[in-house]
Amino acid sequence: MAATKDPRPCSIADALALVGEKYSLLVLREVFLGNGRFDQLVRNIGAPRDILATRLRRLVDGGILTKRVYSERPQRFEYRATQAGLELEGVLMTLKEWGDRHIRKGTDLPMSIEHACGNELVPVVTCRACGDEVRHEDLTAHPQAPGWTRTGPAAA
Repeated sequence: MAATKDPRPCSIADALALVGEKYSLLVLREVFLGNGRFDQLVRNIGAPRDILATRLRRLVDGGILTKRVYSERPQRFEYRATQAGLELEGVLMTLKEWGDRHIRKGTDLPMSIEHACGNELVPVVTCRACGDEVRHEDLTAHPQAPGWTRTGPAAA
């Protein structure tokens, strides 16, 4: 089957275009941990400086991070999450939990996150309307993009 010239319109693809590049989610991890200065980011992520600078610029331009001067001479910046950036924290916590279970298999975990209740955070996706945990078998997709069905482009 040939690749389509115009792939399915998708908010997941749109989000990945902004935060799916290598190191972008790790930048957010560090910012959420309070490490928003460039040198901290370089040290804790291990990204080359030029690539990290590019990622930071894209995240600022995309409205995920803000940048503020913390030193005038030399001019240095600190990065903080915007509201849109903060809304990605649940995504990172869910991804961390998945990695703990399926990659590290529950052993030699590098970090735990404590919730305000005092217990270790184990994130669960729930339906806002009913409060039930989201399970694959309970979901039904309803494509909204013109010309698309659940299985692909509508027949011409």
